[in-house]
Amino acid sequence: MKECIYKSYDELPVMLNVDMIAGLLGISVSGAYELMHEKGFPALKIGTRLVVPKYKFISWVDKQTGGDL
Repeated sequence: MKECIYKSYDELPVMLNVDMIAGLLGISVSGAYELMHEKGFPALKIGTRLVVPKYKFISWVDKQTGGDL
């Protein structure tokens, strides 16, 4: 499990990869891959890569937590 280096959503790059998702959520890379294949998770497949647009990730977290980020 990798530690997150970002301190706020503003610091995130426009597109997040699986390593970034794992670090942000505090889960393993294999857990992040599993999550990225779940229905309703905003992952995009570009070639063989899975990425998540930052704004979609923030929205997904907000919906999961029932909060208003």
